[in-house]
This record gives sequence, C-alpha cells and structure tokens, in this order.
Amino acid sequence: QLQLVESGGGLVQPGQSLTLSCTASGGPIRPWHFAWFRQAPGKDRVGIACINNMGGYTNPQDPVKGRFTITRDNDKNTVYLKIDELKPEDTGIYYCAGLHTAAYYCGISGQYNTWGQGTRVTVAS
Repeated sequence: QLQLVESGGGLVQPGQSLTLSCTASGGPIRPWHFAWFRQAPGKDRVGIACINNMGGYTNPQDPVKGRFTITRDNDKNTVYLKIDELKPEDTGIYYCAGLHTAAYYCGISGQYNTWGQGTRVTVAS
C-alpha cells in the first residue's frame, strides 16, 4: 500500500503560482490514478484534478483554460499540482489521493482509497 505525503503549501499572495507535490512511498506509482482535492474552511472536500496511471489522461483535459495543472513523474514517484493565478478562494487544505486500477479514465469524485494528510494553502495579501 502506498503512503502519500503532500508538500509545497504555505502562504501566498493572490496572483502568484504554486506547485504542490505528492510523494509516494511503499511502491511504484505507475499502476495508480491520482487526484488532488481541496477542502476549504467550513466546506466539503472537492475534487480538482486527476491524472490516470499512464499519464495520458487528465481531468480537466485542457489546463490552458483552467488554473490547475496536474502532472506526474513516475521515476520520482511524485504527482504535482500547479495552481496559477491564485485567488483567496483557493485557500484550503489540499489532499493527494490515489487508486490502484487498470482503468484508463480517472475521475475527481471520491473513488480513491489512499490519501495523504494534506498540505495547507493560504492565499492572502
């Protein structure tokens, strides 16, 4: 079973960019889908982006139109989430989640069974 550790959070100013990392241990990440979720203060945890086990499919599929880009480096056993043009409403705890699967498509709902402890992001001037 994988263990996931998120890092890269902190206090950032609106408009800046930030890259979060999710480093896995306990095995290779290649057969796993991954997703990032955010839990804003007082709100439910929501899915932001996912990437499939081969890295050939992501949701959202067009990062140019959005502010969130998920990538993975299987050699480093790490998954990343880059957030551009940060807004105060991006404040929250960001969680990385994984699912060992042979499926092609990933999703951003709650089908993941392996979770990290989260990293806190605060966007404020």
